[in-house]
Amino acid sequence: MSDTQIRPVTAITIGDPAGVGPEIVVDTVQSEMIYEVCKPFVIGAREHLEEAAAVKGVTLKFNEISEPEEAKYEFGTVDLLDTGAAPGAKIVYGEVQKDAALRAYSYLEKSIELGLAGRLDAVSTAPIHKVALKEAGVDHIGHTEIFEALTNSPYALTMFNVHKLRVFFLTRHVSVRKACDQITKERTLAYLKDIDREMRTYGFENPSIAVAALNPHGGDGGLFGTEEIEHLIPAVEEAKAMGINARGPLPGDSIFAFALDGHHDCILSLYHDQGHIACKTLDFEKAVTITMGLPFMRSSVDHGTAFDIAGKGIANGGSMVESTRVAAYYAGLKMAHQQKLAASA
Repeated sequence: MSDTQIRPVTAITIGDPAGVGPEIVVDTVQSEMIYEVCKPFVIGAREHLEEAAAVKGVTLKFNEISEPEEAKYEFGTVDLLDTGAAPGAKIVYGEVQKDAALRAYSYLEKSIELGLAGRLDAVSTAPIHKVALKEAGVDHIGHTEIFEALTNSPYALTMFNVHKLRVFFLTRHVSVRKACDQITKERTLAYLKDIDREMRTYGFENPSIAVAALNPHGGDGGLFGTEEIEHLIPAVEEAKAMGINARGPLPGDSIFAFALDGHHDCILSLYHDQGHIACKTLDFEKAVTITMGLPFMRSSVDHGTAFDIAGKGIANGGSMVESTRVAAYYAGLKMAHQQKLAASA
């Protein structure tokens, strides 16, 4: 796959304003590279970006807009769309606050509204706070659940992207014990079908999907566990019979190294830490979370609101820069693939 010259329209949400979101967004809009790979505009309140810029020791030039079509998309000018949520709220750094969550949620709602209308191609999201969302009465626990529900998508696949690694997750925010119970043939096969479908929309013609094993040495023929024999191997074999280029299950202690060397297009990790540890050890700052299955591309940094350092000007925006770059990259891949299909029709 090669980089595309398409510049997707990309919204950047500032996240919970009591956290480091505004600061890392300030770093992002100061990256000239971002303006070369996409057409970025920010969704958030000006006051939060001005405060973040002040603690960072920089000055921003704003172009306040009400629609993406009013944006200039020029490096040196921040195109800013404010939802006007929680008017008059006084947000304090580093604290769980209902008004902060209401603003953060409104930024996501606006990005989804624009995405469903086809007026943006990608969204890069700064961190939100789960407890604050609950206090604000939001029924969804996090970004992925919000985007899946509000876009009425049939599924939302989480994929980590870091350098050449692309890692999907069969289970995520459950205990390891519960994750083991959820590793079934049916669930694995369903994920393999969804991953194959999504990867093809980005131009991967026959994506190789490597399935990680659960047990040491892939279970060693049942000596160290039977999940591979009872669930994973049957799922892979059935996927192959359907024309899916599934491989494995392959031992978890080597599968990531082989994917990094180009043996696989992506990996299906079985539980949260199996994939997270590999990706974050490779490059913590460039580990980006992507949500596939939505009508548009969505990415996020892989860290939280960092209340303990919010407002101190020391938050590193490298992850947000990478999140925005990756969102634009995959949105560009999909757009290029769609153009190719249209041209050949």
